[in-house]
Amino acid sequence: MYKKFVFASSVCLISIVVNAQTTDITRVLLEIEQNNKELQAYSSLMESKKFELKSGNNFPDPQVGAYYLPWGEHNSGDYTEFQVSQSFEFPTIYGVRKGLIEKWQGQTELEYASNRQSILLTAKKAILELVYLNKRITVEQTRVEQAKKVVEQVQELFEKEIVGILEVNKAKIAWVQEQFKVEQIETNKQNILLHLKNLNGGVEISFTQPNYVESLTLAEMDSIWENKKLSDPVFKILKLQEEVALEQIKLSKNESLPNLTTGFNYQGVSGSNYSGIYGGLSIPIWSNRHKVKAAKAKYLYQQFFSDAQSITSYIDFQKQYNDYLILLSKFQEYERTLNGINSDILLLEAYELGEISFMTYYIELQFYRQAYDSMLEMEKQLIQLKADILKHQL
Repeated sequence: MYKKFVFASSVCLISIVVNAQTTDITRVLLEIEQNNKELQAYSSLMESKKFELKSGNNFPDPQVGAYYLPWGEHNSGDYTEFQVSQSFEFPTIYGVRKGLIEKWQGQTELEYASNRQSILLTAKKAILELVYLNKRITVEQTRVEQAKKVVEQVQELFEKEIVGILEVNKAKIAWVQEQFKVEQIETNKQNILLHLKNLNGGVEISFTQPNYVESLTLAEMDSIWENKKLSDPVFKILKLQEEVALEQIKLSKNESLPNLTTGFNYQGVSGSNYSGIYGGLSIPIWSNRHKVKAAKAKYLYQQFFSDAQSITSYIDFQKQYNDYLILLSKFQEYERTLNGINSDILLLEAYELGEISFMTYYIELQFYRQAYDSMLEMEKQLIQLKADILKHQL
């Protein structure tokens, strides 16, 4: 009876529930994104890193020096000197470094996006687990009602002296076991809600829709992969790391240019004084040695690393996609088979007619119920695997 009810309800509600449920899940994810303490902490860290990176392109501090030399053997007056100077790298270096810093800042933002995506995926899979448990409760509550009905029927048969007390006891135990399953699932639900509360920064999650129907259809593998490469922060970080390595080559080349110093100098002795502009340069003959070669080698490494990561990611993605298709085929076969049989009704009729004992009825019923539970478990695995595959959409 419960199989027919669940399948019929699913068919009737599919067009209504999909959009509503998806909207509700999105609402919860947006709430978690706003309240998650880890994301808030990383957001503050990201701002700190941005200012720290900007500080790396500042001028050195200006230098002020003075001489007053009154001692010694000299016929002229005391010697006085005052100098203010400012050193700085060759001007083009600051422009190149500014572009490099902007890319580093972009990488920091992408790292935040990657962390955000991982946290939201964890939250979404927890919500999907909650949806699965809601389905299980609906099924188990129906089974509790059925078990109660069987107890009442067996009690009537016992009063008519058709069955013995052992049959009554077995029916009661079966009823208690079904009630315990409901309590166990409710406990699991509370644990999931606590997990979501933690992800939501300690704020209670409101998610009340008990029914969920999601399309199990996936787009073509190549189509999903192309979208993933364009939108997934992981791939954007790899691309940006190559760009950073290329900018490092430009910076290293510019750092071979001389550093400059300019300033004002004053000298005074015997009532006379001299003042004017001070200038100097520092030629990096030794300090920049091999830096360009090192930067080029780093760029080459980054290219190979990005290619290797992309290949590994694509293979892992193919495995996920193929696993999904295999599991989907198995689930659909279960669904077709269980949708076409009424084993629970037939078994109950056989028991009521005295064709089978209660123990035979119970054992056979458990076989079909386990098959149905396996189908629900497969459905949960499918929607969670789909969430993994479409992680880049979060």
